[in-house]
Amino acid sequence: QVQLVESGGGLVQPGGSLRLSCAASGRIFIIYNMGWYRQAPGKQRELVATISSGGTTNYADSVKDRFTISRDNAKNTVYLQMNNLKPEDAAAYYCNANGRTTLSSNPFNLWGQGTQVTVSN
Repeated sequence: QVQLVESGGGLVQPGGSLRLSCAASGRIFIIYNMGWYRQAPGKQRELVATISSGGTTNYADSVKDRFTISRDNAKNTVYLQMNNLKPEDAAAYYCNANGRTTLSSNPFNLWGQGTQVTVSN
């Protein structure tokens, strides 16, 4: 069974930085795409950034030039470096990963438990 464990959320002042991490563990043959999504109270979950196994990245327009997604394939870990944080970035951030546990298994698509990011004075 594959699990995703997130860390790195917290309280930061506007203009500050945080780094989120998400590690996948368990029986993993391959992870294709990994990504970060966020959900603020009363709003739908939205894409923040994704990264493929080959390193191709995709960002929401609202975070371009401020956030950087990266991954360590050897550790099955994805990171989100968030700089110049704004109050509107406050949300629960969720890690997502899809892949396979064996060469012939059905693909999995998993979510982490979420980590809270608060941006406030």
